Order: sequence, then C-alpha cells, then structure tokens
Amino acid sequence: MARFLILGAGLAGMSAAYELRSTLGPNHPITVIGDGDRFSFTPSNPWLAVGWREADDFTLPAAPPLKNKDIGFTPSPAVHIDIAGNCVRTADGLWHSYDYLIICTGPRLAFEEVPGMGPAPGYTQSICTTEHASRAWEAYQHFLEDPGPIVIGAVQGASCFGPAYEFALMLETDLRRRKLRDRVPMCFVTSEPYVGHLGLGGVGDSKGMLESELRKRHIRWIDNARVRGVRETEMSVEEVDAHGEPKNEHVLPFRYAMLLPAFKGVDAVAAVDGLCNPRGFVLVDRHQRSVRHRNIFAAGVCVAIPPVESTPVPTGAPKTGFMIESMVTTLVRNIQAELDGKPATFEGTWNAVCLADMGDSGIAFVALPQIPPRNVTWTREGHWVHLAKVAFEKYFLFKMRHGTSEPVIEKYVLAMLGIERLKPHAAPEHPKRKSG
Repeated sequence: MARFLILGAGLAGMSAAYELRSTLGPNHPITVIGDGDRFSFTPSNPWLAVGWREADDFTLPAAPPLKNKDIGFTPSPAVHIDIAGNCVRTADGLWHSYDYLIICTGPRLAFEEVPGMGPAPGYTQSICTTEHASRAWEAYQHFLEDPGPIVIGAVQGASCFGPAYEFALMLETDLRRRKLRDRVPMCFVTSEPYVGHLGLGGVGDSKGMLESELRKRHIRWIDNARVRGVRETEMSVEEVDAHGEPKNEHVLPFRYAMLLPAFKGVDAVAAVDGLCNPRGFVLVDRHQRSVRHRNIFAAGVCVAIPPVESTPVPTGAPKTGFMIESMVTTLVRNIQAELDGKPATFEGTWNAVCLADMGDSGIAFVALPQIPPRNVTWTREGHWVHLAKVAFEKYFLFKMRHGTSEPVIEKYVLAMLGIERLKPHAAPEHPKRKSG
C-alpha cells in the first residue's frame, strides 16, 4: 500500500486523483489538497468576465465527487513541504503524510513584477482565477455605464497568451452587440515578438490569422512590449526592437484594462531546496518525476518547461489542458510501473491545443508536439470552434462530477479535428529540457 498526496484541485490535480484511483484500485489512500473547496474549469473564466457565464455554470464542490471514489479532500492549501519527513502542512495547521507527492498546484500570479498591475490594490483586471474573473465582470459592468479606451494583453514573462486574445475578441463582440463599439478604442499589448507567436514560435498561420482578426475588428496592437507600470487611468509601455533595444514609448489611457501576468511557482513548492528552478517551477524528467526527489511527481502549470525560443521580451511556453492530461497519464503509468516493480519508461506527448472563442466565431491552434519541429501544425477559424469549446466545457465538467479517469482532451480534440492520434512512444525526441 502507498499513500498518495496531491497538491492542487484543478484540472491536473482532480484528473490525477481519478486516474490514480482507476489505475491502482482501491487499496491505496489518496488525498487531494485544494486551495478552497471548489473545482473550477479555468478555460471558462473569460466567459464569466464578459458576463456570458455565471461561476456556478463551471465550478462545483470538489469533495463530494472525490468522496464517491474514496478519495480524501482538504480545502486548505499547502504552506510547507517537509521533504525529509514525507509530509505536508496545510494552512489549517494539519500535517499530511505521503509515500508519493504529486504536485499540481498551478502558478502563483506574479502581479508584483509590474507596478500597479493586478486587481486591487492594482488597476488592471485578471481572468486567471474564477474569483478574478468575477471581479473583472463587476468592473466591466461599471465600465459600460461610461465607456472609454480598453487595453488588453499579456506582460513580459507571460506564458499564456491565448486567453488574452480570446478575451479581447470577446469584449469586442460584446461591445458590438451592445451598440457601444464605436465609443471604445481598443489596444492589444503583448510581450510576443509578433501577434500570433503564442509562446510557441507561431502555429501555422497564427500570425496572419490573428493580425487579420485584430485589424478587421479595429483593435490596434503593440508587440515586443514591456509594460513598465500601470496607474489608475493609464499604462506605460516600452516597445523594443528585434534586439531588445528601446524603440518607442507609449502612454496608453484606459477605462478598463486586463493584463495577464507572468507566472511563478507557489511559495510552498518554490521553497523546497532543489525541487524547482529559480522561478519556482518543478524540475521534472521525461517521466514527470522530480529530478532530485524520486517520490515526487508533478503535472500542469507548476512544471518547468523551457521557452520554445529566445525572444526580445521574455515569453514563456504555455501549458494547455491537452498537455496537462498527457502529463497526468505519464506520471500515473510510471507510478503504476514502479509499484509493480518495473522501471518507469512511459513518456507523454507535450502537445499544445488551444480553442479560442470569440463569441461569434473562434480559432483553433494545434501544435503536435509543442516544441518544433512538429508532426502537426494546424490552425483554423470558424463558428464551430465556439461550439466545440462549449461542448468541451460540458464534457470536462461531466468528467469531474462523475470521477471518470479517461483523458478526454486528446481524444475529443483530435477526433474533432480529424487528426490521427500520435502515440507517445512514436513522438520525436524532445530537446533537453532546461529550467524555464
């Protein structure tokens, strides 16, 4: 018998709990430690922030479905990891012992790296958490009473660019429906070297497609942008050239702004000696195991992945739900092998799939694998993408409510796109993974 402790009750943590239970059977105690008592389907946050969803539409209590699978749950986050003692202390003061620790905490949002950024006490909104998206919706309702300029984007060091584009295009659609678009100048600010880079070096014609979409919707953009600071009604942005040298200075007025921050590792994880890179992300090998601690595995946004390429303004590589499910399956299969006395040999496919809704249309990006050169590079636009994301939300929530362990993202998306599934052992060799 082995005791499993999972830090995080999001997409990775809940999926890991269900897949472990399904794979290993009933004889191994499993406990999930969450930051709060609810599971939230993070990709739905932009809909909440624009008023197209309510939080109850895509969140649910985590404890009941976990209990149905004989999985314990603690709604208090980890504050200290005792590696030597194989135990974790949570914010409620309790200690939890483990034989295997699985880290799925997601990121810490590094708003402090840009002065004035972030929800109160900052001056910009966020859609990174459901609580933040709810605040963003409240701020948007006040904005609608007295519209003005909007700035949307992702700052230096950000790695999750898709939701920024998605939210900008959703807001533009919503303003047109409200007959207010003519009163709202819009600007998209991004640390990417070009629109459509997405932290992936581009995906197919993502550059041309997104530039065209922004242009026809009259959204101007500033790329290679470094946000210097935010004040109550304006933002200071430095635009650099291809060598990272200052090119232009912009002062952007706004009545409403949403900026995605750079990510760091959560404090309890980042504090463990030798576990993480300097940004606090967990260093893992090709089997999702810590490179230093053999009974620790990790999956999701908390994992260290190097940037796809060097850019004039720092950008990170995204970690989509597609990749997260592959990570979960990888660590579960390798833990199973170890418990059976076999070597851990399973390697997942680090692929990137993004369904970006625009309300009246959508864009799908597929990069298999995420790190070039790729077997598949695929980009398409159409109303079907909006419908596909809605369907996927319902499908994943069904999975969370009923505790199914089936990795649905890869199966659903590849079938939808008519792409043959690429088996992990057939994937090309990845470059050596560095800290990043």
